Amino acid sequence: MITPTYQYMADLRLPDEITSAFVDLMPQQRAVVDQFLQEGVLVNYAVSLEDARAWAVFNANSEMEVLEFLAQFPLTPFMEVEVSQLSTYNTTTGSPAFSLN
Repeated sequence: MITPTYQYMADLRLPDEITSAFVDLMPQQRAVVDQFLQEGVLVNYAVSLEDARAWAVFNANSEMEVLEFLAQFPLTPFMEVEVSQLSTYNTTTGSPAFSLN
């Protein structure tokens, strides 16, 4: 039997003050994000420094599995995390088209 995979949204609240310790871990964070994207664990990842938030959509079998993935992010100890299972998740395939006008 195939184990179903669901999508989960992680809503990450960044710290109010970005410290040098946080900034120093950003390249390591990017490396884990890139690895998870390549492996298909992570569907997308977005950060807004202006709003001090990040969002990530994971393919996982449970909320606990998502939390285990998030534990591998070097910046997770600095953030407040809320995970929600998505009822639907729609996306386009391929890269966005760019207009040269």
